[in-house]
Amino acid sequence: MARRWIWLALLGLLVAAALAAGWWWQSRPIAVAMVRARIGPAVELVYATGFMEAQQPVSVQSRITAPVVQVLVNEGDRVVRGQPLVLLADEEQQALLAQAAAQRRAAEQTEGRTVTLFKEGWVTKAARDQAVANADVARAATATANARADQLVVRAQIDGVVTKRDIEPGELASPTRVLATLGDPTRTRVTATVDERDIGRVRPGLPALMSSDAWPGRIFRAHVAEITPGGDPSQRAFRVRLLGNELAELPLGLSLEVNIETRRKPHALLVPATALADGKVWIVVDGRARRREVKTGITGAESVEILSGLKAGDSVIAVAPTDLADGQRVKEKR
Repeated sequence: MARRWIWLALLGLLVAAALAAGWWWQSRPIAVAMVRARIGPAVELVYATGFMEAQQPVSVQSRITAPVVQVLVNEGDRVVRGQPLVLLADEEQQALLAQAAAQRRAAEQTEGRTVTLFKEGWVTKAARDQAVANADVARAATATANARADQLVVRAQIDGVVTKRDIEPGELASPTRVLATLGDPTRTRVTATVDERDIGRVRPGLPALMSSDAWPGRIFRAHVAEITPGGDPSQRAFRVRLLGNELAELPLGLSLEVNIETRRKPHALLVPATALADGKVWIVVDGRARRREVKTGITGAESVEILSGLKAGDSVIAVAPTDLADGQRVKEKR
């Protein structure tokens, strides 16, 4: 009997030790990353993507439909106003021009003879007038043929640089097809695509910071110059034009990451964006985690402005464990 009581006592000690170990395990401090709520600048940004282009890009198009015989320029070539860019097939037009010239010569010869005969009294005034009218028609037809022949040479409308070439010999040019694009490289801009959800926060004059993979670590500054009045319903976005002195050195066509600064507070109470979840943060008071509801302001990619619920210097858990309980003991992760 005594031995039985001894075994029962030992079993009770083991259970008590297990319970004590479990309590100690559950109540041990959890290591968490802590930061202090701090005062700093809060910046609200609208993110967009853009590309470099000429401020006044000019599309080069043919006024008639004809096969392309020769393209006289390449992308990057500098051109002057009136310079030939593309030559179109002109065999048919040259034949029409020769026919118009022959008809003009015949009409003018008839005109000359008829006018002389009229002066000598051999033909009527009506005959003279008809001969003159026929000659005028022939001259107009020749001028029209010459003008159409000139349209077979597509010329530059401005002084600038060929920023894009979209035609090759043998292809068909038409009035609806863009053959090339011209622009002045000294007058450039950035055209950015802004989501329609953000366009209400964008207005002319706002500063913007831009970056490109072509220049790692470098920031280019600009400002919003214009917002297009009509959006693109298929992309659900608006185009925003940006200008800046630093843009002149960037090549046309370069893609850019654009951050438009819509609001800034130089002295805001900040916590990491990772600390906020469902409008609440975890703070540490006397070594225990306490969940605190806060009111937020400007939200950035890394930091969030706190308007109420915290004060500067409060210890905040940067990334709270999913199973963290209110009142649970915590310690700073080393």
